[in-house]
Amino acid sequence: MLKELTLTVLLAGVLSPCMSQRVDAVTGATRQLADTADVAGKASKTQRLHIGGSGEAVMTRNFYSQSFNRYNAPERYKNDASHGRFDLPRVSVTMDYDLGKGWTVGSEVEFEHGGNSTAVEIEAEESGEYHAETEKGGEVIVEEFWLNKAFWQGRFNVKAGEIIVPVGYVNAYHDPMNYFTCYSPEGETTILPSTWHQLGLSLWGEVGAWRYELQFLSALNSESFTAENFVNQGATSPYEYKVANCYAAAMRVDNYSVKGLRVGVSGYYGHTFRNSIKTPGSTYDDVTGALAIISGDFQLRRWNWIVRGSVVYAHLSDADRISEYNKANSTHHKYQDGNPFHNTNIASNAFAYSLEAGYDLFSQIAKLRNKQQMYVFGRIDHYDSMAAGTYRKQYGYCSPYVTTFGFNYHPIKEIVVKGEYSIRTFKNPNNSGLNSDSPLYVQPYNNEPSISLSIAYQGWLL
Repeated sequence: MLKELTLTVLLAGVLSPCMSQRVDAVTGATRQLADTADVAGKASKTQRLHIGGSGEAVMTRNFYSQSFNRYNAPERYKNDASHGRFDLPRVSVTMDYDLGKGWTVGSEVEFEHGGNSTAVEIEAEESGEYHAETEKGGEVIVEEFWLNKAFWQGRFNVKAGEIIVPVGYVNAYHDPMNYFTCYSPEGETTILPSTWHQLGLSLWGEVGAWRYELQFLSALNSESFTAENFVNQGATSPYEYKVANCYAAAMRVDNYSVKGLRVGVSGYYGHTFRNSIKTPGSTYDDVTGALAIISGDFQLRRWNWIVRGSVVYAHLSDADRISEYNKANSTHHKYQDGNPFHNTNIASNAFAYSLEAGYDLFSQIAKLRNKQQMYVFGRIDHYDSMAAGTYRKQYGYCSPYVTTFGFNYHPIKEIVVKGEYSIRTFKNPNNSGLNSDSPLYVQPYNNEPSISLSIAYQGWLL
């Protein structure tokens, strides 16, 4: 009964590949003809309208402690009971319409974790303090709203509005058919905003086997950076608008020259420190919080294999000064209740890399070949949200290794049933060069295994 109910809820969700994305033979994504062709004079209004979306529902059992303090005293929580979770990570509804003469309008509304609500969260970085946050609970959010003008059959486009920032693999290809795991890949979604979307201007197009995009955006806000998530929360705003005192540029280039293979590079640069309504004061005149991100990724879909890999590296200048400023103005400081600052240190560097590969077993069964698919896969992730900086050794738990094995079953093209076993392991940097019998040796963090099942939908309904 639960499965049928969950599936009913899920099917209300709908998918959108980033509206400006090229047809990817690797991902099987549907190309947006409305972005690159003026068909208004030849098609009915219904033919010019596209409605679709995606959704996913996940059940997880975690075989480790859920205490916020489990990294500070690993031995104390080693034998804690397991705990389970049911979740609707993302359900999105997408619509775009070809207005004619090269103009297209598009939008995507996303429901995260079941919709809009206020959630109570225990902040591990703030001594287990409870926080009631609307943004961190369920969300109803406009993830995309843009106008696009195509020139020269889509070789050059101008897009403006709320747009996806395609830095890193997950942001560019964030829908559930584009990764094997039940949840979005852990590394990139920890250290970068995900799915990253901001108001801005995009110049993009396709030339031969190349797709390019250059974006002008409001910069991220360093008030929201944290030790555990680096710049992940920097794109959100606690206000009814997004502050734009500082600006940033993002870019992405993808190549499709080799059959079944896509290779991409992406990057970002912008100052983050003064992108808020609060004035820091003359003490911080020399602080910019310059953030630079570089990423590379690929996807191969051929010979019944799907292989994906990505790497992201980021550097933040003035990390110690920003940490000092944020902590001095956090909710722990007198008269500062309700402000968006976090009482946490911030890294100067962060990184994430991953590799996954899956093989379609049904490709070897004549009756199922090209009708259904059953991928068995393996995946490795490693990331570090405190890869460098003054406070590096205090945050060894921010550098996990994640190994995952599982399956993806596709009864039809638009639906996938996923199952996985995952284990998160750690190497405590405080133990570097020490033997376990040394008085300075610190109890290692406990391993964190889990099992998950999920169902997901991705497709166009109209």
